[in-house]
Amino acid sequence: MSEITPDLVRHLGVLARIQLDDAEVTRLTGELDAIVDNIAKVGQVARDDVPATSHPIALQNVFRPDEVGTMLTTEQALQNAPDADGGRFRVTAILAEEEQ
Repeated sequence: MSEITPDLVRHLGVLARIQLDDAEVTRLTGELDAIVDNIAKVGQVARDDVPATSHPIALQNVFRPDEVGTMLTTEQALQNAPDADGGRFRVTAILAEEEQ
């Protein structure tokens, strides 16, 4: 059994700025206690002679060759654009001007 107490859960709630009622404190005390106990069990079986792994099998990146393909012309790229200007897409400004 770990050392998770209702007072510790209340303190964690204050640190996280979460208001907890008594029912939530009771529920979280049990849940956090179970989590800490399970982490302790994993720590018991972890050995120094076993390398840490992030995946059970080795991963390998698969890259395709970087080859030049056919490209759209400017007219083709802009043909369905709702608004264009000078060979560029025209979009609504998303940054507000600073008010003076």
